[in-house]
Amino acid sequence: MQLKARRLQVIFLILCLCSLFINARPYLIVISQDDLKDGALADDFPDSAEWDEFGEPESQNSSEELDPGSWRPIFEPDSPSSASDAPEDLYYTALGKFMSSVSSGDLRLMEDAVADIDQVAAGSGDPHAQSVLGLLHGMGIMKETNKAKAFMYHYFAAEGNKQSKMALAYIYFRQEMYEKAVKLYAELAEVAINSLLVSKDSPVIEPVRIHNGAEENKQALRKSRGEEDEDFQILEYQAQKGNAGAMYRIGLFYYFGLRGLRRDHAKALSWFSKAVEKGEPRSMELVGEIYARGAGVERDYTKALQWLTRASKQPSFSAYNGMGYLYVKGYGVEKNFTKAKEYFEKAANNDESGGHYNLGVMYLKGIGVKRDVKKACTHFIVAANAGQPKAFYQLAKMFHTGVGLKRNIPMASALYKLVAERGPWSSLSRWALESYLKADIRKAFFLYTRMAELGYEVAQSNAAWILDKYGEQSMCLGESGFCAKAERHQRAHSLWWQASEQGNEHAALLIGDAYYYGRGTDVDYDRAAEAYMHAKSQLNAQAMFNLGYMHEHGLGLPFDLHLAKRYYDQALELDPAARLPVKLALGSLWLRKNHADCFLVHVIDSLPEVYPKIDAWVEDVLLEEGNATILTLFACLLTVLYLRERQRRHAAVRAAAVAVPLHPNDHAVAAQN
Repeated sequence: MQLKARRLQVIFLILCLCSLFINARPYLIVISQDDLKDGALADDFPDSAEWDEFGEPESQNSSEELDPGSWRPIFEPDSPSSASDAPEDLYYTALGKFMSSVSSGDLRLMEDAVADIDQVAAGSGDPHAQSVLGLLHGMGIMKETNKAKAFMYHYFAAEGNKQSKMALAYIYFRQEMYEKAVKLYAELAEVAINSLLVSKDSPVIEPVRIHNGAEENKQALRKSRGEEDEDFQILEYQAQKGNAGAMYRIGLFYYFGLRGLRRDHAKALSWFSKAVEKGEPRSMELVGEIYARGAGVERDYTKALQWLTRASKQPSFSAYNGMGYLYVKGYGVEKNFTKAKEYFEKAANNDESGGHYNLGVMYLKGIGVKRDVKKACTHFIVAANAGQPKAFYQLAKMFHTGVGLKRNIPMASALYKLVAERGPWSSLSRWALESYLKADIRKAFFLYTRMAELGYEVAQSNAAWILDKYGEQSMCLGESGFCAKAERHQRAHSLWWQASEQGNEHAALLIGDAYYYGRGTDVDYDRAAEAYMHAKSQLNAQAMFNLGYMHEHGLGLPFDLHLAKRYYDQALELDPAARLPVKLALGSLWLRKNHADCFLVHVIDSLPEVYPKIDAWVEDVLLEEGNATILTLFACLLTVLYLRERQRRHAAVRAAAVAVPLHPNDHAVAAQN
């Protein structure tokens, strides 16, 4: 898409910066003329290496260096751990013991593991052990729930442990202490970006919400079972039979670690190579990228350029972006900014987000072009709108530093947070999902709890849903053992509320329902109304309907039929599928307004009391397994008896029709003949 405007006179663009969390509301940014900053000078821009967004292969760090204290050795061990007295080895031994106790539910083993972690933290001041203690105190797991102690542990651990730094940043972010939050999130986002630059590990972690509303998200879970998934097996069979498209898709799954598969660059290259033999153009581009990254093969920029050039002739417009990258860095070719810009423009003109991003970097830094901050901002906006994390990062820095955009620390914090959540610590999500699919609910819950503490909305809602769905099986632990029912519901409410703060409208709705119906807590219409109001602010039709009902009946909100009608109408505007309940509610509203004392109004008012009794009777009596079988057999018997009685009556009618004598006049006619 060509950019028609040379100058940004008025910009009013809404960016759907979709975070990793599907089913939550998209994160919206409105950039208007007021956000733009005129007169940005060349001297405003830092010249440090952090602005080199193309990345240098020599400067790349390993995942262990990017995320020290990572739990990867527990879940993806490269080699058997060696026992020693080194603090790091003691930490991983204690952590492994703790994870084993979580899976088995062995409280004594868990107490021993927590004691070991305490000893490592106290004896050597190990930041990774301190980070785990921050989690245990924050969530009240085998420790007294103490937010102050949790904060203290994370504060001291943050210098050496990135996960504690994430937790600390999220605490500041929730409390709107943006000056402190933005500093931490900026550092974390830079680490995440370093892991996204051209490196040997593809950075994609596919997020999965394990529930859909109150029910398990069976479709998404089925697609996350990796090689055990039936659809994957069918696709693999098609690929083995020579289907080039299937070969490409399987290679893609292995390359990025999608659909529950572990990344395997060797398998990815094998499938892409087979697809290339069939003339599949997208595979050509990815073979070129693999050689440029050195992913599973020796890095070879000459081969990378050859494959990208072949792909661009198919045409594959994103291949132009890779070619531009090689020319701007001079990898495998002589450095040529003019040619790089030409290739980036070809990619951008065909809606390739990477092309827009790289053009933005060229204009921002004045690489081969005259420095133009507004043009850079425009390209970053388009790239961010397409979900390009590095574009989020650039916009965050602009809002943070006030370069090109007016300084906006809350906006910068939110954007940095989105990028930081793509860091190497997001692997926790994959391990949690794998545990859940293996029916290790306890371990899944613990891992989602860790991610919830770091500020991941999808983990907050997943952990809350597990608490509600699995109850005691969720391994909800208190200071001295398993949580009581009330404590479990309280924790679920806290997690749901955190998720609702981050745009999960369903979470706020569930909290409202819990207070309205007294699920796990006392009935509190005022708090229910507050939660529904929160969901309503996120444009939730069900919340609006509920608020209308509460106004109609004066429950937690003032009795106001006009406001009730307004909310009912808004619910219908948002969700046309709500037509039937809204029409029924409006009918009830009309009766209440014009015939307040009529019999039907009293019947309608009694339904909330009658319905739970009927619902409970159906659940306790009809749906009980033995009773359901008996009732089914009884219904079949009644049906058979009814059909036999109906057949008998029809037979009797036919017999009576044959036996009826002719009319007297008929006899007379017969006699005359």
